[in-house]
Amino acid sequence: MGFLLAHLSDAHIGPIPRPSLRELAGKRLTGYANWLNKRAQAHDMGLLGRLVADIEAQKPDHVVMTGDIVNIGLGAEIEAARRWLSSLGSPENVSFTPGNHDAYVPEAVARVAETFAPWTTSEEGEGFPYLRRRGGVALIGLDSAVPTAPFVASGRLGAEQREKLAALLDKTRGEGLVRVVLLHHPPHRSGANALRGLDDAAELEAIIARHGAELVLHGHNHKISVHRLAGAHGKTPVVGAASASAKTGDRTHRAAYNLYSIERAGDRLVISARSRGIKDDGETIEELDALVL
Repeated sequence: MGFLLAHLSDAHIGPIPRPSLRELAGKRLTGYANWLNKRAQAHDMGLLGRLVADIEAQKPDHVVMTGDIVNIGLGAEIEAARRWLSSLGSPENVSFTPGNHDAYVPEAVARVAETFAPWTTSEEGEGFPYLRRRGGVALIGLDSAVPTAPFVASGRLGAEQREKLAALLDKTRGEGLVRVVLLHHPPHRSGANALRGLDDAAELEAIIARHGAELVLHGHNHKISVHRLAGAHGKTPVVGAASASAKTGDRTHRAAYNLYSIERAGDRLVISARSRGIKDDGETIEELDALVL
Protein backbone atom coordinates (compact mmCIF):
# COMPACT_ATOMS: atom_id res chain seq x y z
CA MET A 1 0.00 0.00 0.00
CA GLY A 2 1.24 3.46 -0.91
CA PHE A 3 -1.02 6.49 -0.50
CA LEU A 4 -0.12 10.17 -1.02
CA LEU A 5 -2.39 12.66 0.74
CA ALA A 6 -2.26 16.43 0.14
CA HIS A 7 -3.55 18.77 2.85
CA LEU A 8 -4.29 22.48 2.51
CA SER A 9 -6.34 24.83 4.64
CA ASP A 10 -7.56 28.39 5.23
CA ALA A 11 -7.78 29.48 1.60
CA HIS A 12 -9.95 32.52 2.49
CA ILE A 13 -11.17 32.90 -1.09
CA GLY A 14 -11.38 36.56 -2.09
CA PRO A 15 -11.92 39.28 -2.81
CA ILE A 16 -15.11 39.57 -0.78
CA PRO A 17 -17.94 40.75 -3.05
CA ARG A 18 -19.29 44.11 -1.92
CA PRO A 19 -22.01 43.29 0.63
CA SER A 20 -25.31 45.11 1.00
CA LEU A 21 -26.05 47.03 4.19
CA ARG A 22 -28.47 44.27 5.21
CA GLU A 23 -25.75 41.64 4.79
CA LEU A 24 -23.40 43.61 7.04
CA ALA A 25 -25.58 43.16 10.11
CA GLY A 26 -23.98 41.64 13.18
CA LYS A 27 -20.58 39.97 13.09
CA ARG A 28 -20.16 40.49 9.35
CA LEU A 29 -19.59 44.20 9.92
CA THR A 30 -16.41 43.66 11.93
CA GLY A 31 -15.34 40.84 9.61
CA TYR A 32 -15.69 42.97 6.50
CA ALA A 33 -13.77 45.82 8.15
CA ASN A 34 -11.02 43.34 9.04
CA TRP A 35 -10.92 42.14 5.43
CA LEU A 36 -10.57 45.67 4.06
CA ASN A 37 -7.94 46.72 6.59
CA LYS A 38 -5.89 43.53 6.87
CA ARG A 39 -6.90 40.27 5.25
CA ALA A 40 -7.23 41.61 1.70
CA GLN A 41 -3.53 42.45 1.80
CA ALA A 42 -2.56 39.19 3.50
CA HIS A 43 -4.21 36.71 1.11
CA ASP A 44 -3.24 36.37 -2.55
CA MET A 45 -5.44 34.36 -4.93
CA GLY A 46 -2.70 34.23 -7.58
CA LEU A 47 -0.43 32.63 -5.02
CA LEU A 48 -3.16 30.16 -4.12
CA GLY A 49 -3.52 29.25 -7.80
CA ARG A 50 0.18 28.47 -8.08
CA LEU A 51 -0.01 26.34 -4.96
CA VAL A 52 -2.92 24.35 -6.41
CA ALA A 53 -0.96 23.82 -9.64
CA ASP A 54 1.94 22.50 -7.58
CA ILE A 55 -0.38 20.10 -5.76
CA GLU A 56 -1.58 18.77 -9.10
CA ALA A 57 2.03 18.24 -10.17
CA GLN A 58 2.64 16.03 -7.12
CA LYS A 59 -0.22 13.73 -8.22
CA PRO A 60 -1.66 12.95 -4.79
CA ASP A 61 -4.16 10.14 -4.38
CA HIS A 62 -6.47 12.44 -2.41
CA VAL A 63 -6.68 16.08 -1.32
CA VAL A 64 -8.16 17.35 1.95
CA MET A 65 -9.12 20.96 2.67
CA THR A 66 -9.66 21.70 6.37
CA GLY A 67 -11.82 24.79 6.31
CA ASP A 68 -12.02 28.57 6.23
CA ILE A 69 -12.74 28.46 2.54
CA VAL A 70 -14.64 31.80 2.79
CA ASN A 71 -14.39 34.90 4.98
CA ILE A 72 -17.75 36.26 6.21
CA GLY A 73 -20.18 33.71 4.77
CA LEU A 74 -21.82 35.74 1.99
CA GLY A 75 -23.76 33.76 -0.61
CA ALA A 76 -21.56 35.06 -3.42
CA GLU A 77 -18.44 34.08 -1.46
CA ILE A 78 -19.73 30.57 -0.94
CA GLU A 79 -20.45 30.13 -4.65
CA ALA A 80 -16.96 31.37 -5.59
CA ALA A 81 -15.47 28.97 -3.06
CA ARG A 82 -17.46 26.08 -4.54
CA ARG A 83 -15.97 26.82 -7.96
CA TRP A 84 -12.49 26.95 -6.44
CA LEU A 85 -12.93 23.66 -4.55
CA SER A 86 -14.09 22.06 -7.79
CA SER A 87 -10.75 23.06 -9.32
CA LEU A 88 -8.95 20.83 -6.79
CA GLY A 89 -10.64 17.73 -8.18
CA SER A 90 -13.85 15.76 -8.12
CA PRO A 91 -15.65 15.18 -4.82
CA GLU A 92 -14.51 11.58 -5.08
CA ASN A 93 -10.89 12.75 -4.80
CA VAL A 94 -11.28 15.79 -2.52
CA SER A 95 -12.62 16.00 1.05
CA PHE A 96 -13.65 19.13 2.96
CA THR A 97 -14.30 20.08 6.58
CA PRO A 98 -15.70 23.53 7.52
CA GLY A 99 -13.96 26.17 9.60
CA ASN A 100 -15.13 29.01 11.80
CA HIS A 101 -15.23 31.50 8.90
CA ASP A 102 -17.50 29.07 7.05
CA ALA A 103 -19.95 29.36 9.97
CA TYR A 104 -19.35 33.08 10.40
CA VAL A 105 -23.05 33.81 10.92
CA PRO A 106 -25.90 31.35 11.61
CA GLU A 107 -27.52 31.81 8.19
CA ALA A 108 -24.32 30.73 6.43
CA VAL A 109 -24.18 27.31 8.13
CA ALA A 110 -26.96 25.60 6.17
CA ARG A 111 -25.82 27.08 2.86
CA VAL A 112 -22.23 25.94 3.39
CA ALA A 113 -23.46 22.45 4.34
CA GLU A 114 -25.62 22.21 1.21
CA THR A 115 -23.04 23.71 -1.16
CA PHE A 116 -20.14 21.52 -0.05
CA ALA A 117 -22.15 18.35 0.58
CA PRO A 118 -20.53 16.51 -2.39
CA TRP A 119 -17.14 16.87 -0.67
CA THR A 120 -18.43 15.66 2.71
CA THR A 121 -20.43 12.58 1.71
CA SER A 122 -20.08 9.65 4.06
CA GLU A 123 -20.04 5.91 3.57
CA GLU A 124 -21.48 5.46 7.07
CA GLY A 125 -24.65 7.42 7.86
CA GLU A 126 -25.41 11.10 7.30
CA GLY A 127 -23.62 14.26 8.33
CA PHE A 128 -20.52 14.57 10.50
CA PRO A 129 -18.35 12.82 11.26
CA TYR A 130 -18.15 11.40 7.78
CA LEU A 131 -16.18 8.34 6.75
CA ARG A 132 -14.53 8.03 3.34
CA ARG A 133 -12.45 4.94 2.62
CA ARG A 134 -9.68 5.53 0.11
CA GLY A 135 -6.84 3.13 -0.69
CA GLY A 136 -6.52 1.57 2.75
CA VAL A 137 -7.06 4.91 4.49
CA ALA A 138 -10.11 5.94 6.53
CA LEU A 139 -10.68 9.69 6.17
CA ILE A 140 -12.84 10.77 9.11
CA GLY A 141 -14.08 14.35 8.81
CA LEU A 142 -15.32 16.39 11.79
CA ASP A 143 -17.24 19.66 11.85
CA SER A 144 -15.85 22.02 14.51
CA ALA A 145 -17.45 25.13 12.95
CA VAL A 146 -20.06 26.93 15.03
CA PRO A 147 -21.29 30.55 14.86
CA THR A 148 -19.67 32.70 17.54
CA ALA A 149 -19.78 36.27 18.82
CA PRO A 150 -17.61 39.01 17.26
CA PHE A 151 -13.88 38.58 17.97
CA VAL A 152 -14.41 34.91 18.94
CA ALA A 153 -13.17 32.12 16.66
CA SER A 154 -13.61 29.04 18.82
CA GLY A 155 -15.07 25.72 17.71
CA ARG A 156 -16.97 22.81 19.17
CA LEU A 157 -17.78 19.24 18.18
CA GLY A 158 -20.51 18.34 20.65
CA ALA A 159 -21.38 15.05 22.31
CA GLU A 160 -23.08 13.47 19.30
CA GLN A 161 -20.10 13.94 16.98
CA ARG A 162 -17.68 12.74 19.62
CA GLU A 163 -19.69 9.59 20.27
CA LYS A 164 -19.89 8.78 16.56
CA LEU A 165 -16.18 9.48 16.15
CA ALA A 166 -15.29 6.95 18.84
CA ALA A 167 -17.41 4.31 17.09
CA LEU A 168 -15.85 5.05 13.67
CA LEU A 169 -12.33 4.87 15.07
CA ASP A 170 -13.05 1.43 16.49
CA LYS A 171 -14.82 0.23 13.35
CA THR A 172 -12.10 1.31 10.94
CA ARG A 173 -9.30 -0.03 13.15
CA GLY A 174 -11.09 -3.37 13.02
CA GLU A 175 -11.02 -3.13 9.22
CA GLY A 176 -7.25 -2.59 9.28
CA LEU A 177 -7.49 0.93 7.85
CA VAL A 178 -5.13 3.82 8.55
CA ARG A 179 -7.28 6.33 10.41
CA VAL A 180 -6.80 9.98 9.45
CA VAL A 181 -8.99 12.47 11.36
CA LEU A 182 -9.72 15.84 9.74
CA LEU A 183 -11.01 19.01 11.38
CA HIS A 184 -10.45 22.75 11.28
CA HIS A 185 -9.55 23.63 14.87
CA PRO A 186 -6.50 22.14 16.61
CA PRO A 187 -7.70 19.08 18.55
CA HIS A 188 -5.60 19.68 21.68
CA ARG A 189 -6.07 22.03 24.59
CA SER A 190 -2.89 24.00 23.95
CA GLY A 191 -3.58 24.25 20.23
CA ALA A 192 -4.84 27.85 19.98
CA ASN A 193 -5.04 31.11 21.86
CA ALA A 194 -7.93 32.04 24.15
CA LEU A 195 -11.29 32.36 22.35
CA ARG A 196 -9.83 30.57 19.31
CA GLY A 197 -9.54 26.96 20.44
CA LEU A 198 -11.75 23.88 20.39
CA ASP A 199 -14.09 24.12 23.38
CA ASP A 200 -14.23 20.35 23.85
CA ALA A 201 -10.58 19.64 23.07
CA ALA A 202 -10.14 17.78 26.38
CA GLU A 203 -12.93 15.38 25.41
CA LEU A 204 -11.41 14.87 21.96
CA GLU A 205 -7.99 14.19 23.47
CA ALA A 206 -9.61 11.53 25.67
CA ILE A 207 -11.22 9.86 22.63
CA ILE A 208 -7.88 9.68 20.83
CA ALA A 209 -6.27 8.29 23.98
CA ARG A 210 -8.90 5.54 24.27
CA HIS A 211 -9.54 4.66 20.64
CA GLY A 212 -6.41 5.84 18.81
CA ALA A 213 -5.81 7.34 15.38
CA GLU A 214 -2.82 7.26 13.09
CA LEU A 215 -2.91 10.95 12.08
CA VAL A 216 -4.93 14.10 12.88
CA LEU A 217 -4.89 17.04 10.45
CA HIS A 218 -6.11 20.60 11.09
CA GLY A 219 -5.82 24.22 10.01
CA HIS A 220 -6.99 27.43 11.75
CA ASN A 221 -3.66 28.78 13.03
CA HIS A 222 -2.24 29.62 9.56
CA LYS A 223 0.93 27.86 10.64
CA ILE A 224 2.77 24.62 9.90
CA SER A 225 2.96 22.73 13.18
CA VAL A 226 3.42 19.26 14.64
CA HIS A 227 2.05 18.11 17.99
CA ARG A 228 1.57 14.64 19.47
CA LEU A 229 -1.34 13.27 21.44
CA ALA A 230 -1.39 10.18 23.60
CA GLY A 231 -3.08 7.42 21.65
CA ALA A 232 -4.33 3.94 22.36
CA HIS A 233 -1.34 2.38 20.58
CA GLY A 234 1.35 5.06 20.86
CA LYS A 235 1.59 8.75 20.09
CA THR A 236 -0.75 10.23 17.47
CA PRO A 237 0.81 12.94 15.27
CA VAL A 238 -1.28 16.11 14.97
CA VAL A 239 -0.25 18.28 12.01
CA GLY A 240 -1.38 21.82 11.25
CA ALA A 241 -1.25 23.46 7.82
CA ALA A 242 -0.44 27.04 6.93
CA SER A 243 -2.94 29.25 5.12
CA ALA A 244 -2.85 28.25 1.46
CA SER A 245 -3.12 31.87 0.32
CA ALA A 246 -1.00 33.80 2.87
CA LYS A 247 1.65 35.96 1.23
CA THR A 248 3.11 37.39 4.43
CA GLY A 249 4.78 35.95 7.50
CA ASP A 250 7.78 33.76 8.24
CA ARG A 251 8.63 30.41 6.69
CA THR A 252 6.01 28.47 8.69
CA HIS A 253 3.20 30.99 8.06
CA ARG A 254 3.45 31.74 4.33
CA ALA A 255 1.34 29.89 1.76
CA ALA A 256 2.07 26.17 1.88
CA TYR A 257 0.48 22.75 1.90
CA ASN A 258 1.47 19.43 3.44
CA LEU A 259 2.01 16.05 1.81
CA TYR A 260 1.71 12.77 3.71
CA SER A 261 3.09 9.49 2.41
CA ILE A 262 1.32 6.52 4.00
CA GLU A 263 2.91 3.13 3.39
CA ARG A 264 2.83 -0.39 4.77
CA ALA A 265 6.17 -2.15 5.17
CA GLY A 266 5.10 -5.65 6.13
CA ASP A 267 3.30 -5.28 9.44
CA ARG A 268 4.79 -1.84 10.00
CA LEU A 269 3.04 1.41 9.11
CA VAL A 270 5.27 4.25 7.90
CA ILE A 271 3.86 7.79 7.66
CA SER A 272 6.14 10.60 6.52
CA ALA A 273 5.25 14.25 5.97
CA ARG A 274 6.71 17.25 4.19
CA SER A 275 5.63 20.74 3.25
CA ARG A 276 5.82 22.62 -0.02
CA GLY A 277 5.39 26.38 0.01
CA ILE A 278 6.43 29.83 -1.09
CA LYS A 279 10.06 30.88 -0.95
CA ASP A 280 11.29 34.19 0.42
CA ASP A 281 10.89 35.71 -3.05
CA GLY A 282 7.12 35.40 -2.65
CA GLU A 283 6.79 33.68 -6.02
CA THR A 284 8.57 30.34 -6.25
CA ILE A 285 7.18 27.17 -4.69
CA GLU A 286 9.82 24.92 -3.15
CA GLU A 287 10.20 21.94 -0.88
CA LEU A 288 10.18 23.14 2.72
CA ASP A 289 11.28 21.19 5.76
CA ALA A 290 10.37 17.56 6.29
CA LEU A 291 7.97 17.27 9.23
CA VAL A 292 9.03 15.00 12.09
CA LEU A 293 5.96 12.98 13.12
